[in-house]
Amino acid sequence: MSLAFEEIFETIRMIGMEHLDIRTTTLGVSLLDCRAESDRETARKVYEKVVGLGARLVPAAGEIEAEYGIPIVNKRVAVTPVAELGLADPLPVAQALDKAAKEIGIDFLGGYSALVQKGFTAHDRALIDSLPEALAVTERLCGSVAVASTRAGINIDACYMLGRMLKALAQRTAERGGVGCAKFCAFANAVDDNPFMAGAFYGLGEGECGLSVGISGPGVVNAVVKGLPGVDLQTLADEIRRTAYKITRIGELVGRKVSEKLGVPFNIIDLSLAPTPAPGDSIGEILEGIGLERTGAPGSTAALMLLTDAVKRGGAMATSHTGGLSGAFIPVSEDGAMAAAAAEGALSVEKLEALTAVCCVGLDMIILPGDTSAETLAGIIADESAIGVMNHKTTACRLIPAPGKNPGDTVDFGGLLGSGPVMPVNRYRCDRLMQRGGRIPAPLQGLKN
Repeated sequence: MSLAFEEIFETIRMIGMEHLDIRTTTLGVSLLDCRAESDRETARKVYEKVVGLGARLVPAAGEIEAEYGIPIVNKRVAVTPVAELGLADPLPVAQALDKAAKEIGIDFLGGYSALVQKGFTAHDRALIDSLPEALAVTERLCGSVAVASTRAGINIDACYMLGRMLKALAQRTAERGGVGCAKFCAFANAVDDNPFMAGAFYGLGEGECGLSVGISGPGVVNAVVKGLPGVDLQTLADEIRRTAYKITRIGELVGRKVSEKLGVPFNIIDLSLAPTPAPGDSIGEILEGIGLERTGAPGSTAALMLLTDAVKRGGAMATSHTGGLSGAFIPVSEDGAMAAAAAEGALSVEKLEALTAVCCVGLDMIILPGDTSAETLAGIIADESAIGVMNHKTTACRLIPAPGKNPGDTVDFGGLLGSGPVMPVNRYRCDRLMQRGGRIPAPLQGLKN
């Protein structure tokens, strides 16, 4: 794959002026051959495999950055969902994974995960019970739990468990605003090849290893939208589509070059627009450029639908290796315009929930009052799961009940996690719903064969 002369000059402009970067190169590693007679022996084998396969990831990405001048912001690893290793005590593996991540110099490692959309094994329960400790004492480890799917319905028992887990994890990291919760996602319709944290894991249907790329171009799309203030929406969508095509070609080029250097298969390219706190690198600014006074105003869901669909169309034309989530992320604390809209009251949790019906991936980096109950957290997870289940799409929740914080306060996590306002939640309770337990059955449209 090569870039035309004109594309090279466009790329230079995008990088220099419009925040274009490759958000992540993520190496997927299967751990299924690491099972051993004891949990500690399994942890040793996990450490050795991740270090063995991942040792060259950061240097290889750096060499491609230097060669092509395209920034690669994060280098990450995703592993087989750890609950699938059948561990009585998964904490040694959590510590081994974090140690391996530090050893090879990556930013995050995902896959401390369980898939419980239809029910629990003893190993799933052990992993979920260990999450507050595992994510509090490790630095780079991320976790996730799949609680729902269109084919299975919604595991309400799992939602309730995660509500209680988030409260415990927030308290374990209270001195940092509950930041441990930023390393955890609850999923509906989780995908096997997501390269973005905190929800990345390497699914059971994947190969031994593979290199996936998550591109990022909100700044580039934002510049296009700002440059076309008077055009109709069809024309605007076409220009966003053309831009997504160009960004995707650059992303695939980088991904293939890194995978060649590592000697591993190229897996997928995730087309998602992923914002940062930097001015101009914002999904919220794009929506406001399309015509909203503030993100959250009437018309926000329609504008986000236009953006998401145009990105998918352009990316799909540029590559046959699409995967992951491939849409537009709307993480409140990581997006300056989104955070401002939430602080001003233009954007509520309920409106964010509506937006997730047309974007990926869900309620992302939402800071909630510290006294939000476990039942309310579980109810929000269940509501977001319902959108994914009924619409055959991936949705997720990354909720942070910040200890000691109240609506209107601000919590600053630093770096790519950004800062954001504490958002109020509905004061009415769903305790009796959560206490019923069980599973909401799969919807009729899930019965497709």
